[in-house]
Amino acid sequence: MSNKELTSPLGEAKVPLLLPPNHLSTTNEDEEEQDLTRKVWIESKKLWHIVGPAIFSRIASYSMLVITQAFAGHLGDLELAAISIANNVVVGFDFGLL
Repeated sequence: MSNKELTSPLGEAKVPLLLPPNHLSTTNEDEEEQDLTRKVWIESKKLWHIVGPAIFSRIASYSMLVITQAFAGHLGDLELAAISIANNVVVGFDFGLL
């Protein structure tokens, strides 16, 4: 088939976009399912390479804030307030850079 046979005079395709349900065989469906599973696995691995450091950064930042405030809470109200304000500034920069 040439390219001219597949298009109408208006440039529209004559090939249907959707195939009838009886057109697909079970082996083709199994191959497509395995192919989809493989594609999802590859995309998931790529996504974790990007998201992993961000998750670690969030957990480390939160842990550092909690530990710092726990230690500063033993000092007094003024020190706790000062560290709380400083932590808010640090978190603002942290979220701004991410």
